Amino acid sequence: MEVEIKNLKKVYGEFTAVDVPYLYFPSGSVTAVVGPNGAGKSTLLSLIAGLPEKSGGQILYDGDETPPLRQMTMVFQEPYLISSTVGKNIAYPLRIRGMQKEEICRRVGKLADELGLGPLLDRRVRGLSLGEIQKTALARAVSFGPELLMLDEPCASIDTHATLEIERMLLKSNMERHTTIILVTHDLAQARRVAGRIVLLNHGKVVECSEAERFFRHPDREETKKFIEGKLLI
Repeated sequence: MEVEIKNLKKVYGEFTAVDVPYLYFPSGSVTAVVGPNGAGKSTLLSLIAGLPEKSGGQILYDGDETPPLRQMTMVFQEPYLISSTVGKNIAYPLRIRGMQKEEICRRVGKLADELGLGPLLDRRVRGLSLGEIQKTALARAVSFGPELLMLDEPCASIDTHATLEIERMLLKSNMERHTTIILVTHDLAQARRVAGRIVLLNHGKVVECSEAERFFRHPDREETKKFIEGKLLI
């Protein structure tokens, strides 16, 4: 699924959180959205997910302004899980889509094994570690094969092992299903590992959008170079 943004704005009172004249996410791409705290990254992602009402502009999904909610999903930094077991959380999107029980069991088992959740399928989500919560949320998100997957800092508070498992699952989903992935991350190393395209936001505006190799090796903007070097952006 391709996503095209035109003249998008989100205003809270006198504060403009997002002001993006144009931004394009090609179908099947993996894009990391980076930037300093308060840059508007999470707000932009939420707007694409259709959560807050935009103040102006258009977001087109394969050319259509209506969000295709059954073909897209979002994983939050603090994901909400239903008060049940790990297995039932992963199975939830499949059950509401009317999938046969045998296929649900197959998919849930496969995803659980790939993310190291197999021994936890019958465990209730209360008491899970942060990494286990994020892996459960990701397994649930990819279980039905979304065309658009959005993630807001999914690895911000988890250990290295869980982070690598999540990254492998993202790349696998993109490779096998050509899922369009938009990942908000503060971690430039993660952006290098996972994304083919990078968008740098600051003060709600796009500073630079380019292929990952060019972004890191030959940035067009001095502001981008400073950000990569770890300098504060004003």
